[in-house]
Amino acid sequence: MSIVETNILIVGGGPAGMAAALAASSKTDASVTLVDDNPRLGGQIWRAELGKTKSEDAANLIAAIDSKKIDLVTNAQVFAASTPNTLKAETSTGAVEFQYEKLILATGARERFLPFPGWTLPGVFGAGGLQALVKGGLKVENKRIVVAGTGPLLLVVAESLKSKGARVLAIAEQTPASKLNKFGLSLWRYPSKVKQGIALKARILDIPYLTDTWVTHCTSPRVSKGETRTLNDSPLLTRRLSHLGSVTLSQKGKLRSIDCDYLAIGFHLIPNTELASILGCQITNSFVSVDEFQQTTCENVFCAGEPTGIGGVEASLVEGKIAGFAATGQFEEARNLFRQREKTRRFGEALNKTFALRDELKTLADSETLVCRCEDVSFGRLKSFDSWRTAKLQTRCGMGPCQGRICGAATEFLFAWTVGAARPPIFPVKLENL
Repeated sequence: MSIVETNILIVGGGPAGMAAALAASSKTDASVTLVDDNPRLGGQIWRAELGKTKSEDAANLIAAIDSKKIDLVTNAQVFAASTPNTLKAETSTGAVEFQYEKLILATGARERFLPFPGWTLPGVFGAGGLQALVKGGLKVENKRIVVAGTGPLLLVVAESLKSKGARVLAIAEQTPASKLNKFGLSLWRYPSKVKQGIALKARILDIPYLTDTWVTHCTSPRVSKGETRTLNDSPLLTRRLSHLGSVTLSQKGKLRSIDCDYLAIGFHLIPNTELASILGCQITNSFVSVDEFQQTTCENVFCAGEPTGIGGVEASLVEGKIAGFAATGQFEEARNLFRQREKTRRFGEALNKTFALRDELKTLADSETLVCRCEDVSFGRLKSFDSWRTAKLQTRCGMGPCQGRICGAATEFLFAWTVGAARPPIFPVKLENL
């Protein structure tokens, strides 16, 4: 196992992590190490397309990092905290141990998924997941695609898919038009957001934007003989060797079906707090608690970006800067950014309020709908339990490879369960690296 020693360790190479690294490196006597599990910097929001970064802001940040004395470690997935001030990561060449004086967590967020009949069919993707696959080379030219769920990401994904030649048939947004209009009027305080929104909408004007609309279920084309099989003689493990054929939408109380090849769906974002959890940081209402300098309840551990609250790129950038300055003792520089951070937080609060999930989405799954895809645990089985812990003990829900990242968030919404604290390793790793 190789060992890396550094003054400032930053986990996460998205906007918050890069901003933190640059701020910390401005203090020339501090060694700074930036670790990310992707091959290139940018995070999920600025994921490179076949190795090329399109965002000018991202390109400028990456260029600035390249010009500084910042040690960059990519393709490294942090999975445990072995001893105080030490994190372990897995790379393609083996395990790495990072020893640090100060730690900044910038682990970002992931999409929220909710179960409904047919959501496990081939052809049903996370909205951001499909966008990432397309950036990586997946061909979608002339593919009929429905984009659904909630949040601004749907518009970005639809525009991205359209630019690659896909036939985006509709954008189904669960939020009613009245809330969206109120949110739009509030954006006068954020001129840059208005400009971005207008430019984005102009590129997708030909795509129907259906408000007060959500997917109720998906169906596959008629299955011919030989296209079904049963695993282990268990009816719950029956798999249809088929693909997506159509999605059914509930649009203002009326059902309509759309034939399509792909469904890209996502229900806003949830923070990646597993690493903060195993370090012992306080988690409040699913987010990492921080003080005015972005310091967590753990000494010498800071957190910035989406794990502290879903607020967008601007919030991540300013929080990253504050964390980087504070971690290196540059408190006056950090204080100068407090007002800017407050403005981005107000935007984040309005964003999350606008795209809050409606109660109707809790009723989509039927008794046979899988909630835990890793361990094949159905909605019907989970209904008989009163807590995440009990369900986990009795059904193995949340004990598969994703470690509850998908089903945990779903059960929080469906049953108001509190998902237990994460335990290492927070990602599947090779036994030799443990």
